[in-house]
Amino acid sequence: MPTLGAVARAWGRIGVVGFGGPPAHIALLRELVVERRRWLSAGEFEDGLAAANLLPGPASTQLAIYTAWRTRGVAGALVGGLSFIVPGLVLIVALAALFLGSPPDWVRGAGAGAGAAVAAVAVHAGLMLLRPAWERAAPDVRRRFVAYALLGGAAAATLGPWLVAVLLACGVLEIGWRRMAGGAFSIAPLPALVVAAATGGTLASLAWVAFKVGALSYGGGFVIIPLMQADAVEQHGWMTDTEFLNAVALGQVTPGPVTHTVAVVGYAAAGVPGAALAAFVAFVPSFAFILVGAGRFDRFVANADVRRFFDGAGPAAIGAILGSAIPLTLALQEAWQAAVLAGAAVLLFVLRRGVVVTLIAAGAVGAVAVLLGAPLTS
Repeated sequence: MPTLGAVARAWGRIGVVGFGGPPAHIALLRELVVERRRWLSAGEFEDGLAAANLLPGPASTQLAIYTAWRTRGVAGALVGGLSFIVPGLVLIVALAALFLGSPPDWVRGAGAGAGAAVAAVAVHAGLMLLRPAWERAAPDVRRRFVAYALLGGAAAATLGPWLVAVLLACGVLEIGWRRMAGGAFSIAPLPALVVAAATGGTLASLAWVAFKVGALSYGGGFVIIPLMQADAVEQHGWMTDTEFLNAVALGQVTPGPVTHTVAVVGYAAAGVPGAALAAFVAFVPSFAFILVGAGRFDRFVANADVRRFFDGAGPAAIGAILGSAIPLTLALQEAWQAAVLAGAAVLLFVLRRGVVVTLIAAGAVGAVAVLLGAPLTS
């Protein structure tokens, strides 16, 4: 059994070098705990990954907490989870202070260039999730899969802060449909999922946005983008469209979980205290899910209603990721950003470059464009 210091160093290293989102994090965690240290068997790791993929919230973060829990118990989960989260969080808050302050024009241009590529990144993320999800879906579920995906896409494009209600409703509808098909449907046993909007001030509203990100997001890290955009830009006015696109880009190019993006929203709303509050609220559910439920993961994964819920909410979340490309594209304010978006699409879909490389290239183009005199809206 490793010491807590060893856990802090090992999981902290992944938090520092973990560029590339959940696939990179999962590969690094597996290499650490299964292949190199042999703290977990391959089967134990796969069981944890399956459960993390069924839980709402950031799956790779929950897997990091789970593997640390299996390695060193509750103390290990806390130390390992924080070591994985904190490096990228500190970096993204520092970058938020730069990009949301009064940066020089070339920095603003870099943000506008990277932000212009975000819509292409959203489509890329959605399509990466779509094919394996479709292949996993049973033939009798696929027609409803399409319906749920269309509902999620339409909600992301039009409903803004009410998207989470649509995701939950699709999950509950699938439970009801399958129970009716099995002749065992009744309303009473269905999960009572109630969405209550927080009111009462900036910090309360920020906490609600962060809670949605951490506890009510399904289908991969990028689904947090449509969950946040309408709240941060339209409803509360904490950020401009350009600043929100910068936040999304920062969340993609920094190491660690994409959920760190919520800290940029928090910084825009209330400075460093807002960033700390948003991160705390967004990540607490992940720790709670593992510390309270990890010992029951086998039953959770095998539960029929859990799987039915995600057969509905999962496709809706994928549709929401794809649908988010519409408001993200409409948020672009300069003609040259459309050219950057087209170039990003070529890099991602034709040349098959990675997301981080694409965003860095788009940022570099934006910086050069502004230095050469391209217009840039304040």
